[in-house]
Amino acid sequence: MAEIILSGKPLAVSPLKVSQPVGASLAFLGLARAMPLEHGARGCTSFNKLFFMRHFQEPIALQTTAMDEVATVIGADGNVVEALRTIAERNAPDVIGLLTTALSETQGADIPRTIHVFRESFPEHDGIAVVPVSASDTLGCLETGFAAAVEAIIAALVPETRSAVRRPRQVNVLASSMLSPADIEAIKEWVEAFGLHPVMLPDIGDSLDGHMIEEGFSTVTYGGTSRADIATMGESIATLVIGNSLHRAADLLHERTGVPDHRFASVSGVEACDAFTTALSEIARRSVPARLERQRAQLIDAMVDCHFQLGGARIAVAADADLLEATIRFLLGTGAEVVASVAAARTSGLADLPVDRVVVGDLEDLETLARKAGAELLIANSHGADVAARLGVPLLRAGFPLSDIYGGHARCLVGYRGSRQMLFDIANLLAARQRAVAPYRSIYWQGTPRDQEVVATVPAALAAH
Repeated sequence: MAEIILSGKPLAVSPLKVSQPVGASLAFLGLARAMPLEHGARGCTSFNKLFFMRHFQEPIALQTTAMDEVATVIGADGNVVEALRTIAERNAPDVIGLLTTALSETQGADIPRTIHVFRESFPEHDGIAVVPVSASDTLGCLETGFAAAVEAIIAALVPETRSAVRRPRQVNVLASSMLSPADIEAIKEWVEAFGLHPVMLPDIGDSLDGHMIEEGFSTVTYGGTSRADIATMGESIATLVIGNSLHRAADLLHERTGVPDHRFASVSGVEACDAFTTALSEIARRSVPARLERQRAQLIDAMVDCHFQLGGARIAVAADADLLEATIRFLLGTGAEVVASVAAARTSGLADLPVDRVVVGDLEDLETLARKAGAELLIANSHGADVAARLGVPLLRAGFPLSDIYGGHARCLVGYRGSRQMLFDIANLLAARQRAVAPYRSIYWQGTPRDQEVVATVPAALAAH
């Protein structure tokens, strides 16, 4: 069991965590024809939108209630009603995610009452679902905001039912914020390999993978899980939960539908991939496809190929809790040593990590711990680039945001293939850092003096000229 150490600093010197509204907005960006609406200041939403655009390199559907100093003091309920009306009339989305921020939470916004006022004032928009989420910037991180939004989506869009399984080939997949669009795509293919149909919640692999549409541009999300598909989750044969942060959402889904679930901390590394594959085989009542067995064999071979680099390698990791756990367990499975672990926020699962201690802090804490422990590699988001440069070690970029590289969101690091690629990435970074060892010369050596070595190796024919 890991010891949890709180940084105790009065402020973050080099911030690691991303705010809850960003995480909550990300969850709604994985729904089809959706519009996240942040109840807060215009500048805060603009900043969040910039984060998304730099990470995904795509236009992002995101709106704000544009609270100013007057609305903050007197009350901003009118801003919410007007924003909902405007979005409904101009964009006609299927779902509006109404997210509070630190400003509206401090101001004391009564979101349920405001939604009631909107419904009474504009009944013609009753067909649009409005899903409220409490996501204050002062608490949690991207991961907790994402998890809160998934829970709210289930509460609002999944009907309560205890009916028998009507879709025996359909499975629900609750996907953690640690998964990239490429990861989501790989998981869908993994499930489909067993003849099952996955309903991903949310599905950023379908909405934020960088594909073009015939319309050229859409004011709402294009791609993602539809509202109609979410309504059928109670008819599935099983639910697969990836990431400990979604346990509360999984509990709520089970309570509303009775659908049994299978929970996985991650789907990276041999052990985790085997557990996921076995669960799919049991649900589908089918044997493991030959191509998955081949991918597993390739992963094990890669572990043999890379063990000279990874065995005993000293690695420092900083991330949200789900990604932190997945990365640590993956690294330990390859023989590497995790010498520093920093989490963006405190969550209940941190104590179960297989390391001595976890610091809840920022990238300055990571730098201090990594320097003291002699880390050879850092794993963090793009904000860790400066830390890696100061330490003189390579950085494997993972998490959010990945703003200084192209295609960061398109890298797949889950499943047998993704785990294999991650092995190669880490091994290559470690190999590039190695320096040639100078040849040993005994004090009794009587050979050619060093300043004559080059001359002595010149061919005689050339020396004659």
